[in-house]
Amino acid sequence: MKTKTFSVLGILLLSSGITFAQVNNGVNININTDSTKTNTNNDSVKVIHDTIKQVQVVPAPAPAPAAEPEKKEPPFKSGEVGLRFMPTFSTFNLRNPDGSTVKGELAMSYGYGGMIGINSKHVGLQLEVIYNQISQRYKDKELERRIDINYLNVPLLLTLNTDKSKPVNFGVAIGPQVGVNVGSRVTTQGGSNADTLQATVALKKADLGFAYGAGFDFALNKMRTVKLNLGFRGVYGLIDISDNSKTKTTNSYYILDRTNVETYSGYLGLSFVF
Repeated sequence: MKTKTFSVLGILLLSSGITFAQVNNGVNININTDSTKTNTNNDSVKVIHDTIKQVQVVPAPAPAPAAEPEKKEPPFKSGEVGLRFMPTFSTFNLRNPDGSTVKGELAMSYGYGGMIGINSKHVGLQLEVIYNQISQRYKDKELERRIDINYLNVPLLLTLNTDKSKPVNFGVAIGPQVGVNVGSRVTTQGGSNADTLQATVALKKADLGFAYGAGFDFALNKMRTVKLNLGFRGVYGLIDISDNSKTKTTNSYYILDRTNVETYSGYLGLSFVF
């Protein structure tokens, strides 16, 4: 009976995870917690394993490239003043002593003066004052004559530019020009005999023309306040400059026929922006 009781108790203990041992007719019962420990360890490993799975390695962002220093444009200034030097070619109609008309040969002369302007980056208004000598040569039989006419020209020009604030600017100019005659002369060379007729230059006091041209501006310093100017300028006269209404002597004749002045000039200038 006793043996059956211990057998039943042993089965019950085994089923509940407890082992028994019999020493010296006594029973020592030890609770076996290995399975619990194993399960706990397995669960911990699983948790750690799952945690490692969820950890994602995010690469560190690449450092941003160093920003280049911003290049500052010099402040735009609208005022401009400058000087001009203008080699000039001209043409107009001349008259021989017999009354026939002759076309003169082109001759180079010079002009010089100054300008002042106000500009936006693309549009401007420019006023110039140019002292200009226009010259013409022609042959009268054995004689060679040269006519020099001096004008003080004042063109008022509308200028259209690519961009006045840039180191290099291209622009065109158009507008009216008023000229005031400030003197003239005729020089005669050659011939074995003295002139039988004296050539006389008779001119109107003022001339009105249409000026046009184009050119480049080149900045000469970092602030772009000093500029070199290179370009072309043409002028077409709108009125007849000859004046045959004046009284002439019997031994003189008017050397100018009805004529409109046409001039073609290059220009070299230096301007200052303010």
